[in-house]
Amino acid sequence: MFSRSHRRLNLLTGEHVLVSPQRTQRPWQGKVEARPSDTRPAYDPACYLCAGNARAGGHRNPDYVSTFVFTNDFAALSPHGASAEAHSENELLVADSESGTCRVVCFSPRHDLSLPEFSVSEIDAVLRTWTEETRSLGADPGIRSVLVFENKGELMGCSNPHPHSQIWANEHLPTEMVKELGRQEAYFAKHGRPLLMDYLAQEREKGDRIVLENDAWVALVPFWAMWPYETLVLPKRPVRTLLDLDDAMRLALADLLKRLTTRYDNLFGVSFPYSMGFHQAPFDDGDHPEWVLHLHFYPPLLRGATVKKFMVGYEMLGMPGRDITPETAAAALRELPDLHYKQWQPQG
Repeated sequence: MFSRSHRRLNLLTGEHVLVSPQRTQRPWQGKVEARPSDTRPAYDPACYLCAGNARAGGHRNPDYVSTFVFTNDFAALSPHGASAEAHSENELLVADSESGTCRVVCFSPRHDLSLPEFSVSEIDAVLRTWTEETRSLGADPGIRSVLVFENKGELMGCSNPHPHSQIWANEHLPTEMVKELGRQEAYFAKHGRPLLMDYLAQEREKGDRIVLENDAWVALVPFWAMWPYETLVLPKRPVRTLLDLDDAMRLALADLLKRLTTRYDNLFGVSFPYSMGFHQAPFDDGDHPEWVLHLHFYPPLLRGATVKKFMVGYEMLGMPGRDITPETAAAALRELPDLHYKQWQPQG
């Protein structure tokens, strides 16, 4: 059915992606990245995120034993009242001020681990921290978007390998959120049901893009996936933000995240780079029955641990494209074990 070039619609953004399965047969002479080193000490005295160490901004971290949160010393957003005044000169030169805050969440004092190497209870502790930060930031009347995300690995521009994530809380909805909100609102107005719940029902019925699931969550390669091994994590019942998760649902998400990120590492036998993030409903006066909390994983690896997918040329000037189909990617991830490769493969 999907052996030749075609385009697929991203239901959440209204944009298309070009899928060209026939291009997997072409010879590869592109850039091959150096295989990233995965040997790190449990504690690095030079790391500004390790417990007890001084940060670049001059503050010193406490001797934390679980998660640790602080405001980014070099934040991309300025707090309320501190933003530089911005104004539109005319309809062609448009600028607005943007305030907010940027938080850093260290997962653990262990410098040498990443998410799939933590226990489910340790990942649950990270989820609880993300939830409490969401609660605190979302309660600010000047904040409309709380975006929890993690950049993992040098290939994704991560400046420090210590396991950590970020939370950016914005005065306005970011661009991707605006697109997703509009599409979900339009679908709900027409059908009276959340778009992502109807979409998930179809995916579970077909099954060929499902990677794994448990009692409360499903991880799948979306029909419109842009990145080679992109995944979308969805709840089996509609929830809008991390604040809506009860203890059982949060623990189930921790279980799924461990199993999914373990599969990523197992795919090429390497600590798998990605950018991932939670898209939560806007924090405003609306109920947002159209919105379903979801989690995007965008990994850059293509043919192996040292071959990166680049968005260039037609993909930058026309529309994004991919070679391997989402169905092929889902099958590859689905067939991998839950046990991390470091536990069944000799190291060295």
